[in-house]
Amino acid sequence: MAAWVALLWLLEVVDVVSGHALDDFGVVPRTASELVDVVPSAFVHFGFAHVAANSVPLLVLGFLAALGGLRRFAAVCALVVVCDGLGVWLIAPAHTNTAGASGLVFGLFGFLLCSGFVERRPMGVVVAVLVGAVWGGSILAGIAPGQAGVSWQGHLIGLLAGVAAAFLFRRGPARRDALTV
Repeated sequence: MAAWVALLWLLEVVDVVSGHALDDFGVVPRTASELVDVVPSAFVHFGFAHVAANSVPLLVLGFLAALGGLRRFAAVCALVVVCDGLGVWLIAPAHTNTAGASGLVFGLFGFLLCSGFVERRPMGVVVAVLVGAVWGGSILAGIAPGQAGVSWQGHLIGLLAGVAAAFLFRRGPARRDALTV
C-alpha cells in the first residue's frame, strides 16, 4: 500500500510539472471517449492537498484489507476502482471531471465494515467496529451531497462497491482457534 500511495504522490508531482496534463485522466460523465479513464482516474488527483487527504486512510485501510491476503486485496481494489469509475461516469453531473483515490478509500471502508460480519470472523468484527469508530463520521460526511468540489457520487459508489466486495470475496467463518482478520 505504501508503494501505491508513493505512486499517487509521484503522479501528482508529474501532473504539476506538466502543467496539470494528467488531470485529463479524470472521468467526464457520459462521454464515451472517457470510458478509458475509468481506471486511471483513481490514480490522478487535483493537487497535493487532494493526495494528502487520501494518503493516510488509504495506507491504514489498505493495510487492514491486505491482511486478508494479497490476491483478495487486489480483487477488492480492482472491483472498487472499476465500479467507482463506471458509476461516476453514469451518475455524476455532466461536464465535470472526477478523479482521485477517495472512491477506493470509501470502498475499502465498506469492505472492512462488512467483511468481518459477512464472514463471521471475530477479529474482522473488531476491525469493523474500530474502522467504523475512527472513520465513520468522515465517511458519512463524504457521501452527503452538497460539498463543492467533492464527488459524493464517487464516494457513495465506492462505499457500495466495497460492501459488494465483502460478499463477493468472502471467506468461510473462522475456526474458533484462529485469529484472522
